[in-house]
Amino acid sequence: MVFVIFDGVKSLDVAGPAEVFAEANLFGADYALSYVSPSGEAVATSTGSTMPVDGPADSVAHADTIVVCGGDVLVSAPIDPELVAAIRVLHERTRRLVSICTGSFALATAGALSGRRATTHWRYAQLFARAFPDVDVLPDALFVQDRGVFTSAGVSAGIDLALALVEADNGPDLARAVARNLVVFMQRPGGQSQFSAPLEIKPARTPTLRDVVDLISADPGLDHSAGRLADRVGVSARHLIRLFQAEFDMTPARYVEKVRLDHAKSLLDSGHNVEEAAEGAGFGSPETMRRTFVARLGLSPSQYRDRFKTTGRP
Repeated sequence: MVFVIFDGVKSLDVAGPAEVFAEANLFGADYALSYVSPSGEAVATSTGSTMPVDGPADSVAHADTIVVCGGDVLVSAPIDPELVAAIRVLHERTRRLVSICTGSFALATAGALSGRRATTHWRYAQLFARAFPDVDVLPDALFVQDRGVFTSAGVSAGIDLALALVEADNGPDLARAVARNLVVFMQRPGGQSQFSAPLEIKPARTPTLRDVVDLISADPGLDHSAGRLADRVGVSARHLIRLFQAEFDMTPARYVEKVRLDHAKSLLDSGHNVEEAAEGAGFGSPETMRRTFVARLGLSPSQYRDRFKTTGRP
């Protein structure tokens, strides 16, 4: 298991998955962990600490699994060409190529995700989709596997993916023992959405749009067509649509759908049935809500409810 790290790497993106593999060795697995950087030099992590490496990336002749870790620098600045070149070389020398969190940006820049399904941290999913239109982005998934390339969401999702790899290599009993020892969940499948992520929309700059957003959030179940919303704040529907496109890069209808989806998830989480959630969130019918859930989350409302509802009982 070779971890590819770089200046600015997020410490937990390295430590979380690495601890899973190290813990697996205590129960009979046989993972040899090593760490490389593009230059072979130690790196400065996101916390300011120094992380040593075992050598340069091009010194790896073959590895069963290559893990490219994440870091904010991968989305805030151009990605180091040396890192991109290293990933391209290592992709040809491994059975499994894995990214943690924003490590997916490095994989995509290296061309490793072209024509593949992938995910990343929910905060950067829209940016990822715009930057790499040749990648089929699944913004809600915890982790995704497509033809030997694995991508995951945030830090905890990297742990989920590491456990899934341990299970694939060593069976469910050993993976379950690792999860129990680390006090983490065992049964979080990759297709589970990053459901806890809130609606990620930057605050509106204009007072008119702020008023509209407040109206939608206050009662998602009302008629929030562009015309009705425009009437409530005293502007034309065309002007309102322009405001939404300029500030949120989406139509009012898409924004309303996102708010309703979040509200429906909350209702299902608290134990409401599908019909109640559809009515309370303003979807109009359970079938309309079902289509939205399947399109946006990859599972039906009833599947979501059965997996994640809270009953309030001990």
